Amino acid sequence: LLPAEAEALVRALQGTELRDAGGKGWLRQHECVEKLNMHAILSASTGQEQLLTELLVSYAKIPVLIGELISVEIWKHKIFPVLCRLEDFKPRSTFPIYVVLHHEASIINLLETVFFYKEICESAEDSILDLIDYCYRKLTLLAAQSTNGQTAVLVPPQELQKQAETMEFEISLKALSVLRFITDQVESLPLSALTRMLNTHNLPCLLVELVEHCPWSCREAGKLKKFENGAWHIVPPEDQVKMTKLDGQVWLALLNLLLSPECQRKYHFDGFNKSQLLKLRAFLTDVLIDQLPNLVELQRFLSHLAVTEPAPPKKDLVLEQVPVIWDHILKKNAGKWEAIAKHQVKRVFSPTEEELKFQAHRWAQTYSLDMMEALAPNKPRCGACGTEAAKRCSRCRNEWYCTR
Repeated sequence: LLPAEAEALVRALQGTELRDAGGKGWLRQHECVEKLNMHAILSASTGQEQLLTELLVSYAKIPVLIGELISVEIWKHKIFPVLCRLEDFKPRSTFPIYVVLHHEASIINLLETVFFYKEICESAEDSILDLIDYCYRKLTLLAAQSTNGQTAVLVPPQELQKQAETMEFEISLKALSVLRFITDQVESLPLSALTRMLNTHNLPCLLVELVEHCPWSCREAGKLKKFENGAWHIVPPEDQVKMTKLDGQVWLALLNLLLSPECQRKYHFDGFNKSQLLKLRAFLTDVLIDQLPNLVELQRFLSHLAVTEPAPPKKDLVLEQVPVIWDHILKKNAGKWEAIAKHQVKRVFSPTEEELKFQAHRWAQTYSLDMMEALAPNKPRCGACGTEAAKRCSRCRNEWYCTR
């Protein structure tokens, strides 16, 4: 995007009502988010994302994005189940429904890309509490999935089940990255945010659970598979001890939450929390520490924790804030879930053939082939020899080759 285009898209971002999800105005907003998301990824790959972060901060759009994230999450769990039970709900609705489900993935992906910057985190202001709560819910979902082997997500129409489960898993992994970036800024977070992470949600113990069960790693037919860059990969024996990016996010978040003096002062190191944290010692092998040397400090901290009784947390008189966005949406729409679902079946999720064609044409413009290739983590390979290829067949537009 040109700077002027990026600015226009950022300025166009605005909060939407729950009942408008999937509507024409809402879809235009989703297109803005998608274009900014792709722009952010491409800019980050070339180290030029500073302009976008400045625009998001200048126009105070991070709280707007967090509000949209919470709104879609509430829609999924409050309205969508009601929608599926209505007799008027038709299979034709799949297309716009899928877009609503995908909206959450687009926003969390955009936030993951930009939350690396301290000023973005600070510009979230009070909405950071809603984002922390959101990440906590997603990490809890991950931990539950890893212990019982099932994905605890809503059950949409059958044709969307697999996509919804995959998307929910990937969204949770993005939320893990966002949470880690938030913990990078513990020194500048408001006290209520720190209290919420440490004591309300007990994130250190939740992260220990993720280290123990590692939901992005599994064994299938005797082979170890790990999830990385949006896909499951078989890990060769020589790479099985190698730390993945997701492993690194968990360990870095633990380092931030446990070694920060402010966090140590506020966290309750009671008997249960202490026993949970000491489980980490079994995972802190020499091989792991070689890959992330900062873990030596965590190892020392845990050794000290094992033989001492930490002082009880200092009790400050703090007026704890509550997540404003979540509470506002629930109060505003309480008791209206069925009415909203009926409105959406009639006005939003019963598109005509012409409307579907028009929207499909707009998506085709948004998701051009060239853009998709630029976003792809793996470079195209020659169909004949398998080496990296720069030329593509002009007829089928699918096959790649390196030389004539």
